[in-house]
Amino acid sequence: MVRTVLATERLRLRPLTPGDEPALFEVFADPAARRFYPRMASREAVRGWIEWNLRNYAAHGLGLWAVEPRAGGPLIGDCGLTYQDVEGRRELEIGYHVLAAERCKGYATEAARACLGYAFAATQAPLVCSIVDPANDASRTVASRVHRELRTILRGDRPLLLFYTERPRGEVQPCGPGS
Repeated sequence: MVRTVLATERLRLRPLTPGDEPALFEVFADPAARRFYPRMASREAVRGWIEWNLRNYAAHGLGLWAVEPRAGGPLIGDCGLTYQDVEGRRELEIGYHVLAAERCKGYATEAARACLGYAFAATQAPLVCSIVDPANDASRTVASRVHRELRTILRGDRPLLLFYTERPRGEVQPCGPGS
């Protein structure tokens, strides 16, 4: 059995595996997902996504994780933490994607909130963010429920929304290796 990284009241997050490719392909297969992730239109792209996350687990101890119902059942999405470039700085981002049939049930918000807590408990990140296309209403809704602050950033000439939460003042940051 694959280990659980995080668990919430309704969900369990675990590392993705190559066997998740068919289910994860379905997450990105509907028109709403394809609008914002057009590059995920092939099985090869999804396989590359899983391999990218496997590399992230090895290098950073985190990545996007498979999201499953805690009571059991198939993968319904992914959610987790990856490092992203934000205006020349390396920031920890919460990303999330949910199967069309499972949207609007609060799963993305629930998983993302768990990832925010995990980020501050397990890393030294001074802030955690979610980078959102302004046209992605569903993702904007989730990010606004998870994060405290919002500003606009540019990626190339494209404006994006940066929702973020700073580490609470006075919170002790975890010690790094060798501390």
